[in-house]
Amino acid sequence: MRLSRYFLPVLKETPAEAQIVSHRLMLRAGMIKQASAGIYSWLPLGFKVLRKLENIVHEEQARAGHIPMLMPTLQSADLWRESGRYDDYGAEMLRITDRHGRDMLYGPTNEELITDIFRSHVGSYKDLPLTLYHIQWKFRDEVRPRFGVMRGREFLMKDGYNFDLTKEDALHSYNRHLVSYLRTYERMGLQAIPMRADSGPIGGDDTHEFLVLADTGESEVFYDSQITDLKFGDRELDYDSVEQCQAVLEEFTSRYARTDETHDVAEFNKIPEDRRRTARGIEVGQIFYFGTKYSEAMGATVQGPDGKPVPVHMGSHGIGVSRLVGAIIEASHDDKGIIWPEGVTPYHVGIVNLKQGDTEADAACESLYKAVQAVGLEALYDDRDERAGGKFATMDLIGLPWRITVGPRGLKNGVVELTSRRTGESVEMPPQQAIEKILEIYHPHHHHNIAQPMAKQSFHTWV
Repeated sequence: MRLSRYFLPVLKETPAEAQIVSHRLMLRAGMIKQASAGIYSWLPLGFKVLRKLENIVHEEQARAGHIPMLMPTLQSADLWRESGRYDDYGAEMLRITDRHGRDMLYGPTNEELITDIFRSHVGSYKDLPLTLYHIQWKFRDEVRPRFGVMRGREFLMKDGYNFDLTKEDALHSYNRHLVSYLRTYERMGLQAIPMRADSGPIGGDDTHEFLVLADTGESEVFYDSQITDLKFGDRELDYDSVEQCQAVLEEFTSRYARTDETHDVAEFNKIPEDRRRTARGIEVGQIFYFGTKYSEAMGATVQGPDGKPVPVHMGSHGIGVSRLVGAIIEASHDDKGIIWPEGVTPYHVGIVNLKQGDTEADAACESLYKAVQAVGLEALYDDRDERAGGKFATMDLIGLPWRITVGPRGLKNGVVELTSRRTGESVEMPPQQAIEKILEIYHPHHHHNIAQPMAKQSFHTWV
């Protein structure tokens, strides 16, 4: 993408209503614009990051054997009356009446709707286990929406629902979700710690919340410092293996880690003092097992092995996709702007032309731009007729992790400059090498024999 043709409404001033870093930076970087209280339009740069996160979530859900679908945003109140939640859910639910006087609501979650789908089509234990999920917009009418996309009223969420014959099977589904979430967050460059949580209006006994440590987190958290040394990494795991999933659950939840709602001082004090930590956390996901709460209320039964009907055991599992954009920025920024982790960056590399209009500099930038595309990566090329300082400030603000700077002086020596946004370090190298370096960063395990001839061919005109 060329910046001269993009829509990136960067703001010089910080908007007054933005109280936390991520909200400030998302507005300044032209990622979002408020439509009304707690409701945002996602502008091109913000939308690009949102889609990157969605893709990671889909890939990890597929890996765990979960099946994607899509349910509507508007639901019938009748289903919620069946489960008893229509009145219980309270003022956060946006209730609507259609032209025929039917009670509708803008879904805050989907337990009832998915249970209705299940009971209509699944009749035998042989069809289990089953996990269905979707990524869809939700609405919760927060009394005081604030912090931008972190506490909005309309938000994008992945919510998944497991249906199992027994409690044991459902707890394996729970563990499978925990594992898939650990992978998901690590791919986003986050450390999200599973903490024992409170089940709130969804109900149920077993539940963990995933929290990203950040100074602006809405929850106070208490944990054993050993937990921050744990990494899931790229280990291979069989999601059908009860033992393997259970082992991961134990590894990541056996040390003390709780939110203030479930904090137990006596338990906490059993940890050696030098390992006790108190911090703030941003909730980015939650997994629940709630058994037969909805299946009994709504008649979601299957025929068991003995021919008798049994209510299925269920759980629901959510990832806050839109709030993750804010959480990642809270966890990864400096005073100049955002620092995107490589896994979620909107563009893999920024190209800055120090002397727009200079024949050689323009040709070199064009070649780099095309070479990045040729190896399957995306570049954002700042081809505006703008001072170098302004170009650097924009690149720093929008946070692309890598920048290639091209100027007449370097080109005389056959080099461009590759800069890391995170460390600020710059290295001069031939353009072909810069492309190879970028490719190596994003695809470390591939052999890049294709880059060689392409890069040579692209650059021979001016090197």
